[in-house]
Amino acid sequence: MKEEKLGFIGLGNMGRPMAKNLEKSGSLLSVYNRTIEKAEEFKENSVVCHTVSEVIRNSDIIFTMLTNDDAVKAVYEEILTQNISEKLFVDMSTISPELTKEISAAIIIKEAGFIDAPVAGSTKPAAEGTLIIMAGGAEKDIRRAEPYLRKMGKSIKHLGENGKGIAAKLSVNYFISTIYQGLAETILLSDKLGIGRAEMLDIINESASGSGATKVKTPLLTADHYEPAFALDLMLKDILLAKNAGAHFPLSNVLIETYQSAHDAGFGNEDVIGIINYLRQSSDH
Repeated sequence: MKEEKLGFIGLGNMGRPMAKNLEKSGSLLSVYNRTIEKAEEFKENSVVCHTVSEVIRNSDIIFTMLTNDDAVKAVYEEILTQNISEKLFVDMSTISPELTKEISAAIIIKEAGFIDAPVAGSTKPAAEGTLIIMAGGAEKDIRRAEPYLRKMGKSIKHLGENGKGIAAKLSVNYFISTIYQGLAETILLSDKLGIGRAEMLDIINESASGSGATKVKTPLLTADHYEPAFALDLMLKDILLAKNAGAHFPLSNVLIETYQSAHDAGFGNEDVIGIINYLRQSSDH
């Protein structure tokens, strides 16, 4: 199998460590980020590009990891102006199913391949290369991308055609948003009842109520400090995407109201479990 030249667009909290794992694997890598300073640490071993089109020219397989629909749309509009025949695009962003399908159709018309491959896991699994990758796309495209996806994730789930990866991601993040709100409310209750956080979190994590989601947020809750691994605003975006995709359930409106109110109160840039600060503030009033 020929060694593919790789491109990576979007070096944010998640994209940077994911691109680093591709770089460490010895692949020939070209990177681009709108804020060029974020690409500095790639200068020694990779090609730092100054435009999206430069990445496309340099690469056979191009990974994109961007913040939202607007950012993805802007990048792919530029990509679609290029000669992209036989290239493969792997979008790892969390965006709307509608935009995913729109972009995949436009890419395929230009005789290139497209996979939607969002991930489960935040910055630590991204750095460790232990993300779970949920992929939608043609079997041949998944096979072509798989050796490189395996540098970033411990598990690749091929779920069907384009759009199925995003569908799984929105579903799992909907569930995680309920876990984090429930966990924050539980800790606030135990605080009020005089139980130490470390003790309460030990009980949660050692019992059936514990999960990877509760364990990864335990250090933040114990320290009562919420440096973002996955920002609250990003979870709000995903809950709204899930609602638009069909999440019309009893919890949906509660989740949207809570996360939206937390955003409005200025907590959007904190880690998602920083929802506890908003809930504490609102319960004190």
